[in-house]
Amino acid sequence: MADFKTIDDMDLDGKVVLTRVDLNVPVDQGRVTDATRIEKIVPTVKDIQEKGGIPVLLAHFDRPKGKRVDSMSLKQIVPALEAALGQPVAFADDCIGGPAKRVVAALNPGDVALLENTRFHEGEEGNDQTFAASMAALGGAYINDAFSAAHRAHASTEGLARLLPAGAGRLMEAELKALDAALGNPERPVVAIVGGAKVSTKLELLTNLIEKVDHLVIGGGMANTFLVAKGIEVGKSLAERDMADTASAILEKADATGCQIHLPVDIVVAREFEAGAASETLPVDQCPADAMILDAGPDTVEQLRDVFGRCRTLIWNGPLGAFEIEPFDQATNAAARVAADATRDGTLVSVAGGGDTVAALNKAGVAGDFTFISTAGGAFLEWMEGKELPGVAALTD
Repeated sequence: MADFKTIDDMDLDGKVVLTRVDLNVPVDQGRVTDATRIEKIVPTVKDIQEKGGIPVLLAHFDRPKGKRVDSMSLKQIVPALEAALGQPVAFADDCIGGPAKRVVAALNPGDVALLENTRFHEGEEGNDQTFAASMAALGGAYINDAFSAAHRAHASTEGLARLLPAGAGRLMEAELKALDAALGNPERPVVAIVGGAKVSTKLELLTNLIEKVDHLVIGGGMANTFLVAKGIEVGKSLAERDMADTASAILEKADATGCQIHLPVDIVVAREFEAGAASETLPVDQCPADAMILDAGPDTVEQLRDVFGRCRTLIWNGPLGAFEIEPFDQATNAAARVAADATRDGTLVSVAGGGDTVAALNKAGVAGDFTFISTAGGAFLEWMEGKELPGVAALTD
């Protein structure tokens, strides 16, 4: 992962730099409602300009499936992009051919352009080499700043990187360095938290992590399946009883690899899954037959405080309970604050990712205290699963 080039390693002076970014932002009635992703690409655009390059932005938006869909045009992103960059942005009505060539030809040093949605062409998701070559003909260098799309071998994420001098933008660079610090070459001991509803959706993740980390904390509905595998009754809780044998196999493999698995030692249960529902905290093996486990209890959080205190690196993907509904967010919030405190004290490198995880850390008010938070859902998960990401591999080959 350390062998990729960055903007600092590339000669961009006088070159049109095709720059793959993530502009897949929420839009309501043609207006961007959250410009966070747009704001995050600003350092890359400005650094390309400072090196004498002319950034020409490539991005997808939504899923038009190879057809032109007006409601999925990137033209509606232009005002928010101009506001973030503090300058006009030229827009081309296509990402290849005459419209793109004319806009690019009119650019001067200091300018920036945005090309139309790459997914308006079937060749994008098909990683068609002719389509990639048509885009490559527009520029003299390629920068990928969209880690969130790096798990897809598309023309604008993988194909282009093999046709032009290629490197990572600032966002991609920060993401790759953070991930390398978490799993590639981490300070040990390493603890991973994996939460979520189902073991079946995170089987590859669990199998990879027990070979890489020293401690694995399992939370959410997944933990219930592991409790069932250990012969503990979980009442009406969400649990994949047909995955109990798989969970048992994971526990055995963890023992063999020296990875210590941590499950809840106490639980918060309720008869109803709704905000403010009457709840009680019980030992893990005392869930009533008519109740649901909706969160881990305070003793479990204290156990995690001890684990975090002994570890140097934390990777977090998924909440410990039904964090969306109070009071079943308490274990997630409390554990997040413990991790944030250790990060601020300099004793823990903390890396988190995934939609629910980011939402939970924001809800706990500690997102700004973690070492790094990845907003790349699918790419972050596939990286944790140990899979090669085509968009990253193309930068390091």
